[in-house]
Amino acid sequence: MLVLLLLSFTIPAFAVNQLPGKGVKVQPARATWNTGYFQEALVREGLKELGYKVEKPKDLTNPLFYQSLALGDLDYWTNGWFPVHNGQLPKNFYEKAEKVGYVVKAGGLQGYLVSKKEVDKFNIKSLADFKRPEVKAAFDANGDGKADLTACPAGWGCEGTIAHHMKVYGLEDDINLIKAAYSASMADALARYNAGKPAFFYTWAPNWTVFKFKPGKDVMWINVPEINPTEAQKPMVDRLTVSGVDGAVSDPIKLGFVVADIRIVANKNFLAKNPAAKEFFKVFTLPLGDINEQNTKMQNGEKSQKDIERHVKEWIKKNQSTWDAWLAAARNAA
Repeated sequence: MLVLLLLSFTIPAFAVNQLPGKGVKVQPARATWNTGYFQEALVREGLKELGYKVEKPKDLTNPLFYQSLALGDLDYWTNGWFPVHNGQLPKNFYEKAEKVGYVVKAGGLQGYLVSKKEVDKFNIKSLADFKRPEVKAAFDANGDGKADLTACPAGWGCEGTIAHHMKVYGLEDDINLIKAAYSASMADALARYNAGKPAFFYTWAPNWTVFKFKPGKDVMWINVPEINPTEAQKPMVDRLTVSGVDGAVSDPIKLGFVVADIRIVANKNFLAKNPAAKEFFKVFTLPLGDINEQNTKMQNGEKSQKDIERHVKEWIKKNQSTWDAWLAAARNAA
């Protein structure tokens, strides 16, 4: 009789711990930029393995996501960039939602990269070096007397920051901004680099560009001449300089763009009812290089949802012990 009583308690408890999310439907969202798709798909797979019924993510702009999350229409997303997204949060947002864990701490980088060969040859440390005639000549592909910079297409948020840099550092007569479609412009820059010519471009990470152009080997992150923030950057001025960046010409380096932590953001009610999901969010983290590598596969044509799901399975297989530890932590939390 005692054995039967023990079994009646231990077997269901074991089953619940293995699938703590069983019977719970979850609605995630996903950012509109495809460099964030990989981590979304990985987290979704983790929740599925914990028993949750995870719906197809809704692709939303940042402000619409944060508003929907606060209203309780969504449960989470993996694409929070902070402090960059602070200004896009609705009033009293943190009464309804919270940030959990770090997908990549200080992983949201933006800045200017220059081919290492030219950095070494001309001793390039910052944008100010592009005022020097010999540097301008080396990076002048169209013969207009200016260095060519692969920049942001019109309408992108980074366009305004780059224009600010050109103005406040007096570079408008020294640097020519290429604002064509970014992927095509970067593909052209890569082809030129592979042909032995200089490279000078704006980019961000995670991104395929910093997998194809490896910082420290192929290219180097350079400084802005001094910290001179835009109005929007002023509350985050301490995040315009960062230490420990691989392939930077100095440490710390003045990137001139806000360095962001990439984080999961979730609805508080959902987290309170689902401690297993919350713990998985807490422990989930990715090397920036792994995201860059997957983004490169997408850039090379493997960009369907089926491709992304395959990338997820390949990553899990390669990192099985880490993955199993995350799932175990989540089950223990339940």
